[in-house]
Amino acid sequence: MRYRHIIWDWNGTLIDDLDVCIEVMNGLLARRDLPLLNRERYHALFGFPVRDYYASLGFDLSGDGFERLSVEFISAYDSRRWDCRLHKGAPEILSAVTRAGATQSILSAYRRETLVEIVGHFGLAHHFMRLMGLDNIFAHSKEELGRAWIAELGVPPAEVLMVGDTLHDLDVARHMGADCVLVAVGHNPAARLRARHDCVVDDLAALQRLLGL
Repeated sequence: MRYRHIIWDWNGTLIDDLDVCIEVMNGLLARRDLPLLNRERYHALFGFPVRDYYASLGFDLSGDGFERLSVEFISAYDSRRWDCRLHKGAPEILSAVTRAGATQSILSAYRRETLVEIVGHFGLAHHFMRLMGLDNIFAHSKEELGRAWIAELGVPPAEVLMVGDTLHDLDVARHMGADCVLVAVGHNPAARLRARHDCVVDDLAALQRLLGL
């Protein structure tokens, strides 16, 4: 395999939390008599920064406050996080990368302490040399964390691959100088991903084949 290190996104890429995110957000919307989400509308609107996504849903960020909405969403999400399951093929591809001799890490907009907990719950922690999450619940951006990690990692960016499920992951990869593969199984749909990037796969099994594993 040409890559010495793979940086994984977590939510939507390795774990399937799409429906949970939609259901939790619909709870916030219903309490404010705002239009609810289905998968199509969610896929059309979800993106980073998350504040802009909340605004696109119709929330009054001046009245409710983005911080208050974030606390409400994360509290409800955390109560449902054990309903989520790994995407099909996730354990297999992580094991294949490990066998190939490459190192791996996770770079997530999830809170770090919760990320560590849930990765451990699924028995995957041994695959990763670093689990990186944000130090707050507001999911602003992973770019700064990613640049710092590349500087510390000691692997040329050309030998690092970022794997994610959103256009934000593509932006993060470009800021790091790393290659990127987007997997169309999560929070951005295939058409949106392919409109901006030419390396999009349909699932983790296709990614494993692409990497020659």
